[in-house]
Amino acid sequence: MQAKDSSPPDGGYGWVVLVSAFMVMGLTVAVLKTFGLFFVEIQQHFDELASTTSWITSVTIAVFHLGAPVASSLCVQYTHRTVVITGGFLAFSGMALGYFGLNMCYLYWCFSGLGISFSWTPAISIVSHYFSKKRALANAIASAGECAFAFMFGPFFQWLISQYGWEGSLLIIGGIQLNICVCGVLMRPLASKFVLYAIFGILAAMSFFVPPLFLVPLSYSLGIDESWTASLLSILAMVDFGGRLLCGWYANLHVTKTIHLLAMTITLISTSLMLLPLANNYLSLAIFTGFYGFFFGTTVAIHITVLADVVGMPEFDSALGLFMLIRSTGGFLGPPLAGKLRQLTTKYSLQEEKGMVKLKRSGSWLVTSTGNQSGPFLYIYFVYLVNYKEGMEEQGTLSASQTLLSSSECTI
Repeated sequence: MQAKDSSPPDGGYGWVVLVSAFMVMGLTVAVLKTFGLFFVEIQQHFDELASTTSWITSVTIAVFHLGAPVASSLCVQYTHRTVVITGGFLAFSGMALGYFGLNMCYLYWCFSGLGISFSWTPAISIVSHYFSKKRALANAIASAGECAFAFMFGPFFQWLISQYGWEGSLLIIGGIQLNICVCGVLMRPLASKFVLYAIFGILAAMSFFVPPLFLVPLSYSLGIDESWTASLLSILAMVDFGGRLLCGWYANLHVTKTIHLLAMTITLISTSLMLLPLANNYLSLAIFTGFYGFFFGTTVAIHITVLADVVGMPEFDSALGLFMLIRSTGGFLGPPLAGKLRQLTTKYSLQEEKGMVKLKRSGSWLVTSTGNQSGPFLYIYFVYLVNYKEGMEEQGTLSASQTLLSSSECTI
């Protein structure tokens, strides 16, 4: 499933990609441009004519251009990153094999024009994927890499030849060209918006059905009566209803982009759960339940609308089915994982109050650091909260029992 077409980011991580492309241009074309420094050395070594030696450059340039269609098709089949990394290894292999310098025909194919092609083509191509308004400037900056590196490579290659000979210089240059692979790693593909949204769906489903499930034991842990506890679920449903209608009306005004609105509602859900430890009686628990229910309703009201915005209406029907299928894994795993977490946390010693306080702080950090992603932290924190309340009550009971026991021993 592909997301509908959208404008490239024109910045952000695109600048990292641009710098990587700048480096690739320098490590490929600039090396080819400065090959003249090796021309005389190779000609004298093999005692060949200038026309014969020039075939090394001719074959390299021809393979460089002939390999471009192959590199482009591989970018479509795989990724720009994969092809650039492959090109880096090919470029290194060609230079490393050139170190042996068996004969002139051998060198025709060692200076790997295919490695240059597989590196240059996807590197310059991916720049256009990351830039739209600044595309001309970005391409100009990327292509300038060959000029900048050619300026430095001239004296550097001359020094290498004087120190290590042309064979050793080729081996060193091949090692330098391995940095193309590093640049390729940095050229991460633009992620499909549908894939990202599907991940959001999984994480959201893991938490959607957990808070209402554990709201009841949380209420009991606070000593709230059963009838009042049941009313919390009614409050949750009522504010959920209001949140859906209000958010739908507001989203229809088109004041805020729906995806931004969704991010805000998810953040507010996280905040409401983070504040739940403040609840110590029915009234405070009802207030925080109301906040959670309201923002839960706003989230549910627009998350399908956001899906339509992500994939576009032509693919919405198939995307919705696939989205629900993927999201089912989160709904399937959420409650059991929450229950398992509760079982594990009850194994903590009731006297390790400081450890529990640290866990509370880590839960708060988890909520705030995750930002606007509805994820496992929603149910992790909620289940911990139930356990924390029960643990504190049992801690108080245990302390009272120990005090009574000590008094009895003193009396005896």
